[in-house]
Amino acid sequence: MRHIGHLPGGQARVFSDFLVSRGISNAVEREQDGTYAIWIHEEDDLARAQDYLGGFSANPEAAEYQDAGQAAEEARERQRKDNEAYRKRVRSRRSLFTSFGTYGVGLLTYSLITVCVIVSLYTRFGSNEEAYLPLLISDPLVGGPGMPEVFSGQVWRLITPILLHFGPIHILFNMMWLYQLGSMIEARRGTFNLLLLVVGIGVASNVAQLLVTGWPRFGGMSGVVYGLAGYVWIQGKLNRESGLFLDGHSMTILLIWLVVCYTGWMGPVANTAHLVGFLAGLAWGGLSAWAETRSGRA
Repeated sequence: MRHIGHLPGGQARVFSDFLVSRGISNAVEREQDGTYAIWIHEEDDLARAQDYLGGFSANPEAAEYQDAGQAAEEARERQRKDNEAYRKRVRSRRSLFTSFGTYGVGLLTYSLITVCVIVSLYTRFGSNEEAYLPLLISDPLVGGPGMPEVFSGQVWRLITPILLHFGPIHILFNMMWLYQLGSMIEARRGTFNLLLLVVGIGVASNVAQLLVTGWPRFGGMSGVVYGLAGYVWIQGKLNRESGLFLDGHSMTILLIWLVVCYTGWMGPVANTAHLVGFLAGLAWGGLSAWAETRSGRA
């Protein structure tokens, strides 16, 4: 999915219809400045779409553009019928992993949500101590500084705290954000890149939380969620062609929640994991955006 330019709202809709009437699949997304970004789904259509955009920008009132709405609706209806027929014939991955929103749920995103739910039910949201102690970064009953279990070979403890949740609201909040951000990244960057992000940010936020507080009894996907949010947000700012975007309203909510948790009003919260996860995501996204735009691969 590639970005080709911006247009005002009314013109963006007309141009999108014109592209559809010419067989070019596209999407229109509103930007913070009020303009609309035009995204082309297929790489093979990119050059043709850019040529069309140049002609449209020169004369957006031309009849060929203004009259494209009906043809676009007919093309969309044909596509809808073709998709329905396809779904009846083929049991695809999307029939196994239900599609929501724009991106659908990728395999890794779906798996992470499922595992978090299973672990939360198995540990009874933290009330079953025997069940969740082996998933903490270190066993608080053993005592001692650092991560002795990790250095003795229990390396899974570096990442497994992200699977623990200590209440229905805790897991609901995290899974909603994981679904939105994970689905976007997996759809536009691939499953392996999402896996690297989850593991890298998860380990960094867990280790930082332990080193700063010295207390291993914490868990949750929040540090990863903040990291994914930072990654998506900075990619959208620095690399418009990445296909990643997080609106300012959503980012504001996350930052307000980060500050509120630091006040202590919400009780014990892994604040360091949130902050370090967010900073790690920003750094990761910023560096990758710089490398991609510099190399011209984006």
